[in-house]
Amino acid sequence: MTNKQSLKISITAMFAAIISVSGFVKIPIGPVPVVLQNVVCLLCAVLTGGIFAATPVALFLTAGLLGLPVFSGGTGGIGVFAGPTGGFLAGYFLGAFAAGLIAGKPDIRERKISASLVIRLSLAMLAGLVVMYIPGVIHFSSWALRLSKIPEGKTAFSYAIGACVIPFIPGDIIKCFVAICVALKVRPVIASYLYSGNTGDDKNQ
Repeated sequence: MTNKQSLKISITAMFAAIISVSGFVKIPIGPVPVVLQNVVCLLCAVLTGGIFAATPVALFLTAGLLGLPVFSGGTGGIGVFAGPTGGFLAGYFLGAFAAGLIAGKPDIRERKISASLVIRLSLAMLAGLVVMYIPGVIHFSSWALRLSKIPEGKTAFSYAIGACVIPFIPGDIIKCFVAICVALKVRPVIASYLYSGNTGDDKNQ
């Protein structure tokens, strides 16, 4: 095992730990709480970039499935996936994968911030967030329908959008803005350790 492979494993474990710790930031406002964990998953993906991007999220989800209290509010276990927010956990992985592919592998030349880099990272964060919401909304709709939680006069889908999406848009935009600012500073540092020979020709490896 090379030094870079060891470093990649260490960074994966460190980012998975950061994602886990961020789960303790939780503000209950209904069946779906305000959390920091969703954008932290995307940030870790954008920082590492490419196919490797979703690896920390996969490790975090595996730890939660094994029962470690790494999910939002310090919960864990397979039962969390059956709850109202279970779909978002799957969304964390899918969103991170999408964000990492769009962001691409970090490059040490990104020390010089360009408009194209800002646009690419912004698209990565926003696309990852949208992808993250899709399984969350689908699962919440199914959960509400199965347990007869849908308020009178609403469909399962409209209830899910009102409970899971609309109230969180302003906060998610702010969190994404902060995450993009962090990514612009940290990506070149990651690249200097992992991809010092990167020429930009294999951005998604």
